[in-house]
Amino acid sequence: MQAKVQAQIQAQLASRQQRQRCRQLTTVTSTASELQLAGQRYLHFSSNDYLGLSTHPAVRAAWCSLATVGSRASTLVTGYQTEHARLSAQLAEFLGYEAVVLFGSAFAANSGGLATLGRLYDKLWLDRLAHASIIAGAQQSGQSWRRFRHNQLQTMTPGSEGTCELVVTESVFSMDGDQLPLTDYAQLQHQRPQVDWWLDDAHGFGVLGDEGRGIVELMQQAPTYLVLAFGKACGVAGGAIACSADAANYLINYCPELIYSTAMPAAQAAAISAAVEVICQAEGQQLRSRLAANVRLFRELAQQRELPVSASAHAIQTLVLGTDERALAVSAKLRAQGIWCSAIRPPTVPEGTARLRLTLTAAHTEVHIHRLIDALASALDAP
Repeated sequence: MQAKVQAQIQAQLASRQQRQRCRQLTTVTSTASELQLAGQRYLHFSSNDYLGLSTHPAVRAAWCSLATVGSRASTLVTGYQTEHARLSAQLAEFLGYEAVVLFGSAFAANSGGLATLGRLYDKLWLDRLAHASIIAGAQQSGQSWRRFRHNQLQTMTPGSEGTCELVVTESVFSMDGDQLPLTDYAQLQHQRPQVDWWLDDAHGFGVLGDEGRGIVELMQQAPTYLVLAFGKACGVAGGAIACSADAANYLINYCPELIYSTAMPAAQAAAISAAVEVICQAEGQQLRSRLAANVRLFRELAQQRELPVSASAHAIQTLVLGTDERALAVSAKLRAQGIWCSAIRPPTVPEGTARLRLTLTAAHTEVHIHRLIDALASALDAP
């Protein structure tokens, strides 16, 4: 490495360290509700495994059912196997789309898909709190893009006649747990039918709706493009874009993330398929009901103890603490009481909004939630 480059790396890392924003990898062993680090056990409240499917017997058995571990090639060479085709067809039928294109990660689905399809539009509109993968895709598209105020869909300035626009937003926002305003969405669809929609349902799929179909189950009209993340409610990993057959074929022919990347392992596709089966059956309804009950209990107890929890009806519950120092301190106090909840700091969230991002799962018990509330009250009261 050139000395000049090394000096820049060291200086920038030192700057982050000084501001208490330097990230480090932590090797842990975890389930949806518990985490182990250096021989210590913690109740885990930083997991996106909302339904606890990462340890579900059917999901684990599906992953182990294949004799090979890798796909050996990109999707377009020989990497696309029976398990991929089955998962794609299963999701298309479940969600009511013509096609579903699989990606190695949800980040790649957003960044690569939006970079590829976004360049076909005259203008892109992004929610101000859109995920980093969405911003990356908009930047790579090379097209003009602007942000609108968070969840304020009506603040977007209508384009001139004939302008082809794409609105990009999310169903449930990952740092605040607030949901897309469905009434405003339906109204804008009616007012501006020429607008296409790109909707990231990472934190909604499997959780929202009686059937677990996510945000599309709650909508009068599904978005043009729906992005899925399989590392959340499915408990596995990977991503996908649900869209029209024409859009799917365009992605297959023009999206570099598909053309040049090795396909996700077939075993992974099989595990995701098994998770989707659980989600759409009676067991999935029971898990969603259990998760909803846990969310209600947490919010009731937080209100009783007057904890400063942001408004959210979803598994993501947030305590905005302001400074990085306070967020880190409260996180450390929780850890001392056997509760794992990582502090979230800028640049992941806006300046001055460092926070605890608590995630509840169906694997948590009432005892777990009472312990969390007691620990939070103690950590916030301590000097």
